[in-house]
Amino acid sequence: MSNCIFCNLPPQRIVHEYKHFYVIRDAFPVTPLHSLIITKRHVVSYFQCSKAELEEIPIILDTQKTELKYLDNEITGYNIGMNIGEDAGQSIFHCHIHIIPRREDDTPNPRGGIRGVIPEKQNY
Repeated sequence: MSNCIFCNLPPQRIVHEYKHFYVIRDAFPVTPLHSLIITKRHVVSYFQCSKAELEEIPIILDTQKTELKYLDNEITGYNIGMNIGEDAGQSIFHCHIHIIPRREDDTPNPRGGIRGVIPEKQNY
């Protein structure tokens, strides 16, 4: 798509390239080294990915986990997620997966993790 920012990534933004995906650092990171795994093919969401794309995702996640830990040995956890649909917060309508490195004490209470997308549901 000509107006999709992920279809028109400047090459210098790409930190890794795989058969079906690119990896970039998030322009507005939640934590240092927050990265995006982006399909090369323009699809709006994970649910439109091909079988080959879906099979590559766990390999990339594992590789990126290792790479990020190598870059910063203070990483002690990760949040992995996708916003699919406007009501879930998707703002760029091109499939991408967030891998957000976490560190001890980077937030006062990490319990509930991804449940924090609806703050009153985070603590249970």
